[in-house]
Amino acid sequence: MSARTPSPPREKGRDKSRIDDANASTAFTEDVRPGLWSWTKLDDTTAVGPRIGPVLQSVFIASSDSNDSLVSPERQHELEKGNAIQYRTCSWQKTAALLFSEYICLAIMSFPWSYSVLGLVPGLILTVVVCLVVLYTSLVLWEFCLRHPEVRDVCDIGQMLFWNKNWAWWATAIMFLLNNTFIQGLHVVVGAEYLNTMTGTDPRVACRTVSFGIIVALVCWLCSLPRTFNTLSKLGVFSAFFTFISVLLAAAFSGAQKHPAGYDPRPSFTSDSGVASIGGSPIVTAFPVKSASYIACFNAFLNISYTFIGQITLPSFIAEMREPKDFPKALWACAIAEVILFSVVGAVIYAYTGNQYMTAPAFGSLQETYKKAAFSFMIPTIIFLGVLYASVSARFIFFRIFKNSQHRTEHTVTGWSTWAAILLTTWIAAFVIAEVIPFFSSLLSLMSSLFDSFFGFIFWGVAYFRMRKADSTAGIARKRGIGTILLGVTNLIIILVGFLFLTFGSYASVLGILEAYETGSVRSVFSCASNGL
Repeated sequence: MSARTPSPPREKGRDKSRIDDANASTAFTEDVRPGLWSWTKLDDTTAVGPRIGPVLQSVFIASSDSNDSLVSPERQHELEKGNAIQYRTCSWQKTAALLFSEYICLAIMSFPWSYSVLGLVPGLILTVVVCLVVLYTSLVLWEFCLRHPEVRDVCDIGQMLFWNKNWAWWATAIMFLLNNTFIQGLHVVVGAEYLNTMTGTDPRVACRTVSFGIIVALVCWLCSLPRTFNTLSKLGVFSAFFTFISVLLAAAFSGAQKHPAGYDPRPSFTSDSGVASIGGSPIVTAFPVKSASYIACFNAFLNISYTFIGQITLPSFIAEMREPKDFPKALWACAIAEVILFSVVGAVIYAYTGNQYMTAPAFGSLQETYKKAAFSFMIPTIIFLGVLYASVSARFIFFRIFKNSQHRTEHTVTGWSTWAAILLTTWIAAFVIAEVIPFFSSLLSLMSSLFDSFFGFIFWGVAYFRMRKADSTAGIARKRGIGTILLGVTNLIIILVGFLFLTFGSYASVLGILEAYETGSVRSVFSCASNGL
């Protein structure tokens, strides 16, 4: 330890040889009485800090000796060397590819709509602020994972944060699986939307939207079969690259086309449906227009936030990194790319489309040829992002079924059959949810308000305070300077923002569902109608 770092508290009942065998990377205790916290280190000189509590029995990593689940990532990597399937193999570059594929996605094309509601200046400011908040909370999450190298997913963290209560694990697990399955369902819907957009109306195809949904779900299931993130990261690079091309084309086409889709030269007119509309040249505003409602502005803010919030998958990514301490490199690379790409694409498309002709996603504001050309490059991300969330859910279930089994680390018929069956079940559930719930888009916003409030904000504010409490218990003195006070206030605000999402976000989403019913825009169950742009 460095001279500035106090030694970890002496623990009872520890086997000295076990610590030596683990190269002193992680100290742990088998006596889990309250107050006996173990200590985690990045290496022999750099301390991360004490744990917030004892190791959970439910999160042991499978090995010949369950105590090996408590040792460092380096030791875990050594234990996997003889296995046919090795999980802790991702470099930070491959982890960055997974992050790019998760964040550089179709949701970028909803930023122009958000800017049209909020105004360009508040929209850009909120984009930067939300990005910084998510970056900070992701770093808090990373520190938590370093202190607790045995955790495999956000459900383990949820139980540890809330005082090792079983109800916390089950509540987190339900939210975790529902969140991921609904995101899979969204990609079934978007896949069918793409196929409908490309093919137009063909009376020879019966119930085309449902058929397209089945096709997309089957393709996604097949692409979900790889067992490790190391393999999926290669697909992630492909997905992120094509998404990048798609959004750049959309931005370029919005400027190249003479007028946006739906353009009418008349300043005001009555549409065929009898609705009074505003036409003319695109109207771009720096701030919200006076007619913008509170609900519309809040939904636009939520839309920006949901695109950035993706911490639910990060513990799973970190758990498969060869060197978890390198995670910030991947995180910073992704955050910088996000804020630049989201801001530039959103602002450019909004500037050429204006308030009157804006759609979400913004592909709908492009003329037919441009729309099909740009939208086609989204195919990889439409498939892959759903695949990524399916894989995270499947790992959660698979690792608990085969906690200490060769089926987890070897190529066995039982292992692969179970893995494929779990994935197929998630995709069937995603397809059914997408087709049965008539107000799927609004319900997805509601689920995001309920779940992202915890996974994006509340968990990590609580994690900060729990880790500082553990530091205090271990006798680590922190200077009571302005920086410490600001960090405490910042994390308290993060928790409050999470509750804002949970309450007002849910309220706005419910109003959106009611409004959809009032306007008659709610589609029927297993609707055959085209949902193309």
